[in-house]
Amino acid sequence: MSEKAPDGTHRKGVTAFSARDGLLSQPVLVLNRNFEPLNVVPVRRALVLLLKGKAEMIKPADGLTLHAARQSLPVPSVVRLMVYAHRPPAKVRLNRRSILLRDDYTCQYCGYRGPGLTVDHVIPRDRGGKTDWDNLVACCTRCNAKKGNRTPEEAGMTLRKRPRKPAYLPYMGYAKLMQALRNPDWHDFFRPFVRE
Repeated sequence: MSEKAPDGTHRKGVTAFSARDGLLSQPVLVLNRNFEPLNVVPVRRALVLLLKGKAEMIKPADGLTLHAARQSLPVPSVVRLMVYAHRPPAKVRLNRRSILLRDDYTCQYCGYRGPGLTVDHVIPRDRGGKTDWDNLVACCTRCNAKKGNRTPEEAGMTLRKRPRKPAYLPYMGYAKLMQALRNPDWHDFFRPFVRE
């Protein structure tokens, strides 16, 4: 992209955006003072935090710059708050969505990723299996039908990983977390807080 000069010509090598380009609504990861992922906000909100001195830029977005009348600013991808934001401890709720999120929307028997995932009791309920983190896994309908009312060993199936309660749940909401996890530039900021 190039910027249009007042004389109508274009200057090469300068990326210019306006609010209508949607750049100001691009996602920015906000880290707490201790580098813990805290939230995902639009570029517009991140710029306000930066300009007010409430945050510092940790990582700029690759090759994106905002041009204003008096200055040019790199577009942030990750910012960190200057003061620690105290927050209540997150509670991990046991529900279908949490199980699918923990298992990365992947069948824990065959590795299938896609629509139609269900939640399976590893040890069937009628055999004393509990509805808890250690006995529930994401499962595709095909593997669920194959396993039926048997244990994985009886069905000749193996789990990809042992199910357990997540060690970390970020403060941000589910939708924002999913958005954050899709951005490969942000993975390193989540890694210290997730224990496998």
